[in-house]
Amino acid sequence: MLRRPVPVIVVAQLFGTSLWFSVNSAADDLVRDWGIAPSAIGALTNAVQAGFILGTLTFALTGLADRFPASRIFAFCAALGAIFNGAFALLADGMSSGVPLRFAVGVCLAGVYPLGMKLVVSWVPQQAGAALSLLVGMLTLGTALPHGVRLSGLGTSWQATIGVSSALALAGALMVMWLGDGPHFKRRRDAPALRLGQVLRAFSVPAFRASALGYFGHMWELYAMWTLVPSMVVLSGLAGTGTPAQFGLSFAVIGIGAVSCMAGGWWSQRIGSARVAATALVVSALCCMVYPVSTGWNAWAAGGLLLVWGGAVVADSPHFSALSAGACPPEVLGSALALQNAIGFAITMVSIHLGTRELSDWGAHIAWLLLPGPLLGLVGLYPLWRARSLTGAPATR
Repeated sequence: MLRRPVPVIVVAQLFGTSLWFSVNSAADDLVRDWGIAPSAIGALTNAVQAGFILGTLTFALTGLADRFPASRIFAFCAALGAIFNGAFALLADGMSSGVPLRFAVGVCLAGVYPLGMKLVVSWVPQQAGAALSLLVGMLTLGTALPHGVRLSGLGTSWQATIGVSSALALAGALMVMWLGDGPHFKRRRDAPALRLGQVLRAFSVPAFRASALGYFGHMWELYAMWTLVPSMVVLSGLAGTGTPAQFGLSFAVIGIGAVSCMAGGWWSQRIGSARVAATALVVSALCCMVYPVSTGWNAWAAGGLLLVWGGAVVADSPHFSALSAGACPPEVLGSALALQNAIGFAITMVSIHLGTRELSDWGAHIAWLLLPGPLLGLVGLYPLWRARSLTGAPATR
């Protein structure tokens, strides 16, 4: 068999999710060209989050995520997202046109991220923790990719940088269409019809509920931190605004999460997904606490702290998905993951809004605004990380 499903899905996820933060790499140019306040970048980011929430809620509550092949949904949404992202680069000339287009990109991403997770589980259910670590690692690298593209082409326009993301998303769509769905968790022809809102019963399962609560705390911190990384690099005294150093360090701080996700996937096969997630939450919480006092440190120490934080902040993410996939009823797997994503991303809208709004007043202390996330995530996850036997790998059913 020539197909190697996990690498194909992982690379397609990298390409598809490069749409997510494509605009953030152009933040300084947009502020200048459109004459908007820096805080407006948070509104553009939140437009994507809002679209993603609407899309995932629609997939979850209607059961669409489990009615059609995941590969077809992924490919269609990645291609459509590429079109809307390209339209932003070519047609948007201000917030009134930019926000709706970014919202549309977010709706499309609802068919890329959670459906990519379902695809992985449909191919290798017994290796869910490790495989999803690769997948989320690529989401992380995809998030960092626009900063890397900007760094590698500093003489190019921001429109060209965003255009590269669209081209990559189209390539990801073609890859998944070629691959198709895995043999596990296929819906039986004689299965009862999915009822509207049926997915809500997943929350009646204690293990799913604990994993979801941990995930919600984690999400308070993750996307707000990623949004604030370019500003944190400047606040740490490591680079000036709009410089190659800022782009490069932002890429490194976010992108190192791909390495930590892969390392966490390997580690989860030895100690279990719940304990990997708990460890990452602890390290991330410590970084939130320490960052405000790091601005007086030398460059190596301050940069090292940001890199550790960038690794810890996302290393737990795939394990929440693996734990939830192992706990929820198999017939609503795609819908349950989409619903968990929807609630989690609704939480990110609040923390992104507060973080970008208060940044100028709080300065480096903005990290303390993110601290409740990992702390509450640890509390929610407690029933699982205290149990040594849980690995997060769902049984084949």
